[in-house]
Amino acid sequence: MSDVAKVSELAPPKLLIADDDPAIVSLLADRCSKMGFIVETATNGLQLVMKGRRSHPDLMIVDVNMPELDGLSACLSLLHPGNQRVDVIVITGSADPETIERCGSLGMFYGLKGPDFWPNIKAALAVIFPEMIGKSADLEPQSKSAEVYVRPRVLLIDDDPAIQHFYASRLAKLGVDMLYASNAVHGYRIACKARPSVIITDNYMPDGDAMYLLQRLRRSPETKNVPVIVMSGRLIDEQTQMILKRDMCGQPGAAHVFRKSLDTSELFQALQGSVALQGVGGSK
Repeated sequence: MSDVAKVSELAPPKLLIADDDPAIVSLLADRCSKMGFIVETATNGLQLVMKGRRSHPDLMIVDVNMPELDGLSACLSLLHPGNQRVDVIVITGSADPETIERCGSLGMFYGLKGPDFWPNIKAALAVIFPEMIGKSADLEPQSKSAEVYVRPRVLLIDDDPAIQHFYASRLAKLGVDMLYASNAVHGYRIACKARPSVIITDNYMPDGDAMYLLQRLRRSPETKNVPVIVMSGRLIDEQTQMILKRDMCGQPGAAHVFRKSLDTSELFQALQGSVALQGVGGSK
């Protein structure tokens, strides 16, 4: 049992969750909050470091592959000798022996994304905070039906099916699964259900343009923080770009606005800021 566990009756333990997959963050934050943890979240490695230094968590659940800075490097920057003890559960979609060995040598717990994701996390929590685990009994029915995806997902919304095939194979090579919708209404529904890490949308579509989509996304709790990249086959003037990028409903507008191109380098570099890609290179 960790030292902080012994005093958990006096103060609920603080938990910092870091993952670039909003579905996983939501799942963990919801269940751990119900168990009694004070939960804070981060979506990339640099954010993890900044929030960790400010809040001094008792426990961190950290994805290995994140944009800006990988999870292990971020954790090591926080685990200095003399600092408050922090337990760490490392999560990843790859059963890499080197990562598992490194986690063990650093005294970190290891959880593999997949069908047994929550049971693995719960088992680690039972070791670190045994007195908290009894509060999770009511979570079992939900945990059986929870979907935890191994790879990050990007939602592409475009009325041209050729664009779907063009990006699907290229994203797959970068370790990303692609979801697809042919219009804004369908895309919005998929986004609310699947909670992709990033949305790439065409600007001009018959059943609702990018502005319509952004307004719906920013009004919904499930999608209000999902980064949106807008693409267009037509030239978008500077004023329209500013409108697309401005805040909506108190949330950010489009993160980037690009002209469609066979050269994907600029788009994928922007994507790298929100999703950890296995390798970034343009395809011409």
